[in-house]
Amino acid sequence: MLSLLHIENIAVVERAEIAFHPGFNVLTGETGAGKSIVIDAISAILGRRAYRDMIRTGESRASVRAIFTQVPELDWFQENGVPYDPETVIQREIYLDGRNVCRVNGSLVTVSILHSLGIQLINIHGQHDAATLFDEENHLQYLDAYAENQALRQDYGEKYAALAALRKKIDSLTMDEGEKLRRMESLQYQIQEITRANLTAGEDEALEERRKILQNAEKLSSGMDAAVECLYGGEDTDGAAGLLSEAERELSRLARFGEPFATLHRQVADLKYQVQDAAEEARAARDDLSYSAEELENIESRLDVIHRLRRKYGSSCQEILDYCQKAQEQLDRIQFADDELLRLKTKLAQTEKEAMESASNLSQNRKEAGQRLSQAILEELRQLDMPRVQFACQFTQTPLGPNGMDSAAFYLSANAGEALKPLSRVASGGELARIMLAMKNVLARQDQVATLIFDEVDTGVSGRAAQKVAEKLRNLARDKQVLCVTHLPQLAALGDTHLLISKSERDGRTYTTVTPLDREGRIRELARIIGGASITSITLQSAAEMLDLFICQ
Repeated sequence: MLSLLHIENIAVVERAEIAFHPGFNVLTGETGAGKSIVIDAISAILGRRAYRDMIRTGESRASVRAIFTQVPELDWFQENGVPYDPETVIQREIYLDGRNVCRVNGSLVTVSILHSLGIQLINIHGQHDAATLFDEENHLQYLDAYAENQALRQDYGEKYAALAALRKKIDSLTMDEGEKLRRMESLQYQIQEITRANLTAGEDEALEERRKILQNAEKLSSGMDAAVECLYGGEDTDGAAGLLSEAERELSRLARFGEPFATLHRQVADLKYQVQDAAEEARAARDDLSYSAEELENIESRLDVIHRLRRKYGSSCQEILDYCQKAQEQLDRIQFADDELLRLKTKLAQTEKEAMESASNLSQNRKEAGQRLSQAILEELRQLDMPRVQFACQFTQTPLGPNGMDSAAFYLSANAGEALKPLSRVASGGELARIMLAMKNVLARQDQVATLIFDEVDTGVSGRAAQKVAEKLRNLARDKQVLCVTHLPQLAALGDTHLLISKSERDGRTYTTVTPLDREGRIRELARIIGGASITSITLQSAAEMLDLFICQ
C-alpha cells in the first residue's frame, strides 16, 4: 500500500508531501491544477519513463520518494540483492543531464529493475487504457490473465518452439535438385582444392619464419661469427668465457678469507657456466646456418599456394583446415539429406500432434474462461447501470502460432435489440469507462497488486451511471487501496480520504499544493465541482447533503 509520496521540483510542484490511506482516496482540483503531476510522480517511482522536461524550471534535478507499507516478501528483493523491509522506501532522482538515480531501501537499482518491482506494487489505469481495450491484439492477453493458464501456456510454448525449430531445420535441408547439385559441386571443389594442398596447422607461420632466416642468412652469419668471437675470443682478444674463467680462478683462492668473497666467487662461477653454455649454443647456431637458394624458392612457392587459399578460406592454415572440415560436414548433410529429411518429417508429425493437443487444451481452457469472464463482466456492468448490455468473448481458430490456435475478441451490445459487435465499434465514451472499470474490477480479483490508481476513468459518465461507478470503486476499495483522480462529485463524496490539488502564483511563479480536506473543506470542494465558480448557499447545502448521504451508505 502506498503510504506517503514526497515530491520535489516536478513541474509546478516545488515541494509536496502527500499521505495516502487505506480504502478509497480521491484527488480533485481545477483543470490544470496539477493532478496529472501527482500521477506522473507515482509513475516515475514505479520505474516508468521520466523526462527532463518534468524538472521544475530553474532547477537541476527533481526527486520523488515513496513509502510503501505492508509490502509482501516478493522474490524481487532476493533476485536483485535488495534488503527486504515490509515498509519499503523507493526514491528516484531525475537530472537535467538525463541521469536517473533509483534506490530501493537504500540500494541502487536500474530503472528497468525498478519497473519490475513497481508493477507488483501499483496498477495505474488511465484513459490511455481505452486504446488497449479497443485493440483486439490485447484481448487474448486480458483473457489469459483472467484464466490463470500460465502452466498450459508454458507447456504449449515449449512444444511450439520445438515445432518451429524442426520446421526451420527441414527448410534448411530442402532444396530443388538443381540447387542441390550446384551446392554439392561447389563444396566438392573447395574440399579438393584444400586437400590437394596437404596443409598442416601452423605450417604458414613456420615457413614465414624460415623464409625470414634465409632472406637474412648473410647478415645472420656475420652477426653470429662476431658473437662467437666475443664469447670465445679471437687472435687478438680474449673472449668473455675465458675472462670469466680467469676471474673465477682468482676468486676461488680468495673465498677462504670470508663469506663475502665466497659469495662473489659463487656468482662469478655461475656466470662462467652460463656464458660457456651460451657460447656453445652460439657456435652450434652459427654452424647450423646455411643458405640454399633452392630452399628459399620452394618456400616462396609453397607460401604462394597458402596465400591463395587464405584469400578464399581463412587467414591461417588452421582456419583453412577448419573451413574444409565444415565444408565436408555440409556436403555430408546434403548427400544424406533425404534420409535426414525423412527422419525429421516423421518427428515433425509427432511434434505437430503434440503441439496441436496442447493448443487444444489451451483453447478449451480459454473458452471456458471466456464464458466465466463474460458473465463476471456482465454482472459488473449491470451493477454499473447497463442492465441490457450483452458481452461475449468470441474466438476464431487460427493456424498454430506463438499464442496457440486462437484469436479472441470482445464483443458488446450496449442496447436491447442490437447485435453483438466488436467493442471498438459500439462503445461510447461513458460506456467505455464503465466497461473498462468492470473489466479492471474482474481482473483485479486475480491480481495481487495492493494499490490501484484510476486516472479520470470516469470521463463521459454522469448522473446515475456516475453514482454506480462511484459505488463500484468504493466497493473495490474494500479489498484494495484505490486512488482516483476525478471531476465527479459522486466519486469525490464517496472517498474515505479527499485530497485537493490547487494552484497559486507567488512572485511570478506557479506553485501546486496538495491539501487533505476536512469535512468543511470537502463541502466547499464538492460545491465547486457541482456549481463551478459560483458557490452559493444552495450548492453548499447540496454538497453537505451529498456528503452526509454517501457517508451514511
